[in-house]
Amino acid sequence: MKTTIFNTPILSFLFHVLARIFMWLAGWRVDGRLPDLPKYVLIGAPHTSNWDFVLFLGLIFYLRAEARYMAKAELFVFPIGWFFRYCGGYPVDRKKSTGLVEQMVNAIKKEDKFILTIAPEGTRHYVSDWKRGFYHIAKGAGIPIVMAQVDGKHKTVHILKEPFHPTDDIEADMRAIKGVFEGVSGIKPRRKYITLES
Repeated sequence: MKTTIFNTPILSFLFHVLARIFMWLAGWRVDGRLPDLPKYVLIGAPHTSNWDFVLFLGLIFYLRAEARYMAKAELFVFPIGWFFRYCGGYPVDRKKSTGLVEQMVNAIKKEDKFILTIAPEGTRHYVSDWKRGFYHIAKGAGIPIVMAQVDGKHKTVHILKEPFHPTDDIEADMRAIKGVFEGVSGIKPRRKYITLES
């Protein structure tokens, strides 16, 4: 198991406590909990603000989840590369002949535990359709998708109880996944409103 900030005992506990304090002071709460599964793709939406990243960190430490994220390989070089790995980063090389999806699928299959976090919209601005990389990664690795709604109106992150298992009908699956977020407003609801139009 790779050593990260999420599984370093003292730091993990310290940041868990700090996250609980941060969430309480900010008025945010968590509804639900992450599934007890070794591997899955965790998506959160709507992504409407730069504060989403801070909220994400608070959520991850609050739930004590060993989450991973993708980042360009150039960040993982000396002298700061160790820091990005320690924070859960996984390097992807955009120059390789294999695409990002295939690189992540291979990485997930090699490890016993892997929780990959992705913002499916790919931007905090409104988009009529989502990027499908998260879906192809889950499908290729044979793992489920766990969904978290960022409800800015009620300052609540809702974690859906049942993981979503991709089928052979990507269009129907994407409609079902996006439908979960229909009508949910993010931290800055005036920037964007999730609809099923795509």
